[in-house]
Amino acid sequence: MIGSSTQYCHDDTIICGVDEAGRGPLAGPVYAACVILGKDHCIEGLDDSKKLSASKRSLLAIAIKNHAKAWAIASASVKEIDQFNILRASLLAMKRAVESLTVIPDQVLVDGIHSPTLSYPVRAIIRGDSLIPEISAASILAKTERDLEMQRLHAHFPYYGFDQHKGYPTRKHLAALERHGPSEIHRKSFAPIRLLKFDY
Repeated sequence: MIGSSTQYCHDDTIICGVDEAGRGPLAGPVYAACVILGKDHCIEGLDDSKKLSASKRSLLAIAIKNHAKAWAIASASVKEIDQFNILRASLLAMKRAVESLTVIPDQVLVDGIHSPTLSYPVRAIIRGDSLIPEISAASILAKTERDLEMQRLHAHFPYYGFDQHKGYPTRKHLAALERHGPSEIHRKSFAPIRLLKFDY
């Protein structure tokens, strides 16, 4: 069962939860989302997006967008991932998401051990996506949006199976890389791509 964010704030504090999706894949951008729920959000079933089925995530994403006090989604490109490294690119996506909010938060709670530099008080929380409803909601939005983007990219790069594995290093994905070489949306700084002997 998901915990409550009241242990981190007072009831009148505006809490913004932040999480990312797509640090592990070999291809595609990394996404981040932030969500301000408000204490009367009435969204049932929030949890770490990795624990939810794709259909459940999609339904919850709709509910979050309809009932949250505020939300935003941002990304960092493959070029930025290769230029800055995946951690810094993830933090950049988080920063972009929070800074595009229409509601100013009193506190920002981020899943994990790293947090972006913001003009608001920020706290990183290990397993926050399972403990804090706002972070759970952010993880769901980031995951669903990135999955949609990988579905779109599959139409342009059909050889790799992005519609199935979303860019993660599955056996099928690695076999396709050996056969076709990397595409322009593969992360050249990641070892499985960097070690391939192709001209690109």
